Amino acid sequence: MDITFIGRHMDVTDAMKQYAAEKVGKLPHLYDSLQSADVSFGVDAGEHVVEIVAHGKRKSTFVARHQGKDMYGCLDQCVHKLEQQLRRHKDKIRDRQGPSHEESMTPGQ
Repeated sequence: MDITFIGRHMDVTDAMKQYAAEKVGKLPHLYDSLQSADVSFGVDAGEHVVEIVAHGKRKSTFVARHQGKDMYGCLDQCVHKLEQQLRRHKDKIRDRQGPSHEESMTPGQ
């Protein structure tokens, strides 16, 4: 998965890039179809802002944004929000596919 880092009104340090790459790199374990992610760090009105935009196959885009006092805490919250979105999306896709072959072949009870 390609990860792009963007700094708005600030410089992105190597430690922030490494921490973000570690956290965002775990997202494909939840949803295999993720292709790239854009991580934006910024400062707005004295508070840190982190936004993650993850792009998947078939034009599926997942966006999480968090604003707070701590940059690393904001990144953790964004990753948590994305995890929830990916789980819901995966469940929705799984529900659309219908029952598995084993479930359809068992006699009704």
